[in-house]
Amino acid sequence: QVQLVESGGGLVQAGGSLRLSCAASGRILSSYIMGWFRQAPGKEREFVAAISWSRGNTAYADSVKGRFTISRDNAKNTVYLQMNSLKPEDTAVYYCAADSYALRWTIRTEYYYWGQGTQVTVSS
Repeated sequence: QVQLVESGGGLVQAGGSLRLSCAASGRILSSYIMGWFRQAPGKEREFVAAISWSRGNTAYADSVKGRFTISRDNAKNTVYLQMNSLKPEDTAVYYCAADSYALRWTIRTEYYYWGQGTQVTVSS
């Protein structure tokens, strides 16, 4: 079992920054892929970024490339999402996800473990 707890959400003005954290507990294998997804009201949950636990390889949605950075601290079992140059369209609940067998990192259904989400609101 893996438990994921997100933190760091909040209200920020457009152009501002936030850093989200995802603390993982339980049996974290080196093969795990850690992902961030987001869901705005009335919309599908969408991929934001992902990172491989062992090598640190990363992937990003086109909408956040150059603005968001995903990273991990293996010693702390924590994954981060640094969000810069935030836009009102980034407003959503952000979820951390994990899976040991995810092959298609951008696909929501590839991930088995999910956190409870943290709200990010960007005002214009």
